[in-house]
Amino acid sequence: MDSLVQGGASQAASTVEILPLPAVAMGSRLAGKRTAMVVFSQYPADPRPRRAAEALLKEGMQIDLICEGDGKQTKREILDRLEIVRIPIKHRRGGALSYAYQYFAFIFVSAFILGWRTLRRRYDLVYVHNMPDILVLSAFVPKLFGAKVILDQHDPMPELMRTIFGMKENSFAVRVIRRLEKWSIAYANLVITVNVACKRIFSGRSCRAEKIGVVMNSPDGDIFPYRTARSYPLRRSGEPFVLMYHGSLVERNGLELAVEALALIHESIPAAELRVYGRSTPYLEQVMEKARKLGLDGKVHYLGPRSLEDLVHEIESADVGIIPNQRNTFTDINTPTRIFEYLALGKPVIAPSTQGIQDYFDPESLLYFESGNAQDLAEKIAYAATHPAEVRELAERGQQVYRAHSWQQERETLVGLVAGLLKNDSAAHAGVHSR
Repeated sequence: MDSLVQGGASQAASTVEILPLPAVAMGSRLAGKRTAMVVFSQYPADPRPRRAAEALLKEGMQIDLICEGDGKQTKREILDRLEIVRIPIKHRRGGALSYAYQYFAFIFVSAFILGWRTLRRRYDLVYVHNMPDILVLSAFVPKLFGAKVILDQHDPMPELMRTIFGMKENSFAVRVIRRLEKWSIAYANLVITVNVACKRIFSGRSCRAEKIGVVMNSPDGDIFPYRTARSYPLRRSGEPFVLMYHGSLVERNGLELAVEALALIHESIPAAELRVYGRSTPYLEQVMEKARKLGLDGKVHYLGPRSLEDLVHEIESADVGIIPNQRNTFTDINTPTRIFEYLALGKPVIAPSTQGIQDYFDPESLLYFESGNAQDLAEKIAYAATHPAEVRELAERGQQVYRAHSWQQERETLVGLVAGLLKNDSAAHAGVHSR
């Protein structure tokens, strides 16, 4: 989730190299189908669109992928069955009007490109990733010519906008965003979202539950190889106790809370240190200044952004992954991908006791703290530092949840949803022609 603001280590970017395309799977259900994929973020830096595209390519699909350009990567790139078109409209932080301008400019250009290409050769499918929901408008011409439309709802926009801009639930802007969400979901033939909490929200206000499939943000096992928690030696006395945070460096993700918690225990747990990965932001600068004022020089290390592949080594070098989210409307329903990335590599996780996480993890699989409570977070960090055997067992139980939702499992769900949608469309066309 949380795709509006790029810049986390999971989305580090423009320097990420595109890996060779996957070989087509035996008995592919989608071979020869032509797909357009639209995403207002950078490819291949944004993990969810990357996983989705690679899953469909492996099934033999041909994909025209339209994404944001950063001016450093080539505007057009062709890799066998994948063609990438990068639009030079950069995603910049700003106020609501700034976001609206960027969104509609990107929608207009994407719609023009897809419309022109449809006139030359029709698409079977248009796969649109939000943000924003209204990006489905880019599929207007392909849908007019028979293409099916999937809307992949990474994030519920009303909740995210309320969190970012402090909007009231019943404000005019939020009501408009909800109306656009409902229209966008109605326009799509199939909706895919990231967890059951989001499915509950969308089915409660925008469509029937049967229209929504859940494909979780599980890390790609080819990038994050599974390692058992017991494959690591216990930390020796005198070695640093490394807490790790990676992701978007924005207020709602709570890095400041982690710094406050570290300040509360740095005298009793002097070996504890926090390593931070992600693209620099003004918020990060504020947090680092606070760390200095709290006397945490040498205890909080900002180490910059990392590609997905480079994150593996950083996680393996850490002792505990930390999800210090502040409590708000959006983080209450979020199931951070970072949890699965830590668990895939055998690391225990400290996380807030919010609904989006508790839907999947019980108290025996994560070390929970009260969301937004620095004191409780500090106590859980101290426990992890002083009870290595217990938190290792916690990680092992967390890995059972991860295995049930590994990308291999989620990929099969995604391919099944796409194949089912296109199969139903083919069957409907066959029925018309047989009359």
